Amino acid sequence: MTWVWKLYEGHIRKTLLAKGNAEPSEAELERAFVRSMGRSFVTILVQVPIPNSVRFKGLARGSVLEMTDLLNDPMGYLLEHYGGGKFKLNFHEGWHFVSTKNFKPEGSPLWKDLPEIPF
Repeated sequence: MTWVWKLYEGHIRKTLLAKGNAEPSEAELERAFVRSMGRSFVTILVQVPIPNSVRFKGLARGSVLEMTDLLNDPMGYLLEHYGGGKFKLNFHEGWHFVSTKNFKPEGSPLWKDLPEIPF
């Protein structure tokens, strides 16, 4: 899950800095990351092709802790559950936006037949 740490590192460092810890140790960073993950969720969106516009369809939202398969193999997870397309994963800790990451697995767009969730 190195890719997830890269998304969260700036957020974690800013959070620790706001608490007065300008130079956290590796152990402090790791503990803060684990705490943050416990309060985080991810939203899976797919780009819907529309001429002259960009629109995203919400597919799923859940606790990061419930989506370990997604975190361990995002391309495989997306392809298996949603097929091919241009996907956006938005990470939040509580109400705070942390980061986004895009993936583009090749395959049949299974997501077209799935209901949209609000996001």
